[in-house]
Amino acid sequence: MLKDALMSHLPVLPVLIPALCGMLLLLLGDHVGSGLGAHDQHKLRWARRLSLSAVGLSLLVAVVLLLRADTGELMVYRVGEWPAPFGIALLVDRLGALMLLLSACVALPVLWYASGGWDAHGRYFHALFQFQLMGLNGAFVTGDLFNLFVFFEVLLISSYVLMLHGQGGARLKAGLHYVVLNLLASALFLIGVSLIYAKAGTLNLADLALRVPEVAEPDAAVLRVGALILLVVFGFKAALMPMAMWLPNTYAAASAPVAALFAIMTKVGVYAILRVHGVVFGEGAGASALTVEPVLLPLALATSVVGVLGALASRTLARLVAWLTVASVGTVLAGIGLFGSEAWGAALYYMLNSTLVIAALFLLAELVAAQRGAAEGQLVPASSVAQPTVLGLMLLLAAASTAGLPPLPGFIGKLMLLEAASTHAWAAGVWAVILGVGFLSLVGLARAGSILFWHVSDERPAGAASGHSAKLLLASAALLAASVAMSVGAAPLQRYCAAAALQLQDRAAYAAAVLGAGAPASTRPYDGRLDSPRGTQSTPSTEKER
Repeated sequence: MLKDALMSHLPVLPVLIPALCGMLLLLLGDHVGSGLGAHDQHKLRWARRLSLSAVGLSLLVAVVLLLRADTGELMVYRVGEWPAPFGIALLVDRLGALMLLLSACVALPVLWYASGGWDAHGRYFHALFQFQLMGLNGAFVTGDLFNLFVFFEVLLISSYVLMLHGQGGARLKAGLHYVVLNLLASALFLIGVSLIYAKAGTLNLADLALRVPEVAEPDAAVLRVGALILLVVFGFKAALMPMAMWLPNTYAAASAPVAALFAIMTKVGVYAILRVHGVVFGEGAGASALTVEPVLLPLALATSVVGVLGALASRTLARLVAWLTVASVGTVLAGIGLFGSEAWGAALYYMLNSTLVIAALFLLAELVAAQRGAAEGQLVPASSVAQPTVLGLMLLLAAASTAGLPPLPGFIGKLMLLEAASTHAWAAGVWAVILGVGFLSLVGLARAGSILFWHVSDERPAGAASGHSAKLLLASAALLAASVAMSVGAAPLQRYCAAAALQLQDRAAYAAAVLGAGAPASTRPYDGRLDSPRGTQSTPSTEKER
């Protein structure tokens, strides 16, 4: 009985665990500064244990959800037992479970790294970390657009403070731009959602997938405007050109563990584009079908090109990695922009690897900078690092996977994308960009590696040992090991990603799982009246009753 009850509540646990942990950490108190007393140090140790335990538990829950989702089960959790589309519905399918697992796999090593000392450089780090995970996980399991907005705001509010963690003028300047631009994006989000609700009469994603195809012209034009506005919003979150120019400054200025965690934050925008524009406004959406298809693929390819050019022009290792984040997002969105299950599966596989490697690179960038004295992470000749062999090999592995060299998962993901694009009208452009960006990424990282590890003097700067930590290296190694494991288990992971892409296109199954008995009624188009029949509502049967 207890086991059945626990399993029935599994879909809500990825949200509840970090939420409850964050509240407990707030009650535990704050721990800031290098001169902490014995009592504060004791509490900080307990805060680290509690935070790491919560993320570890979230990882375990994500694994269980993934195994259940792999059977094809659509796990729906109706908060308060309110029927959809009236109440809050959480949904975990193959894609949602995959994103939850990716989030936990990034969060655990990053939190371990931060617990090496970074968490004491700012206020309430662990609580904010948990609340950001709550927002990330909530975005991956929510079943309606409004709650997607809510979880966006939860993760953004936490990210505002984490962005300034450790203080500094550069972080304050980048953080101010980050906050202002995100507030504008949030306002646009509400406008886009309002336009969609005005014509579809629902924000439940499963219900929208049924109602949008029934909306004919001229109302469909309003829906398309709302969809394009949401593309701007999600494109900003994902760093899609031309909305991506905020990311390099922001990520390069953030502390290493925060920037590494932010590597998963851009994927929330990618996930939202796939859910909303790939499914709700995808094929079979009637007059609103494929609204963003003419612009998404070219913008994605442009994002990759601008990202890799920015990486080549970067003068610090952290900024180079930030630009590579933009380039990788462009590659993932190019797969989504091909609008086919094969391309989507390839994009998902590539996204997993790129997120893990980018997170590892942000941590490596700080470890290298900490061992180079005054030169820090600048790409200029300086003294040698304290661990040239270990750091050099880890950077080489990350560079090879980023560039797409065999047999690493970056190569497998790009090969899948090229194969999926082979019959598309934009095949030549996709092939040229993916191959060209991979080559230029390798050039940029090779240039950085040669400066950092070859053009060096024999002198060791004072304080170089500050970055010489096995605990900190373990975090980066874990992320890279997870990337290598993707090559070892490439076949089952490819099958899972392909199945996730196919499952997204099954609108009837989503409607049956989320709406239940109300699914057939939801196919009736919204007529603009507050008492429009919907779900399980009773409807008048005669003119007299009306």
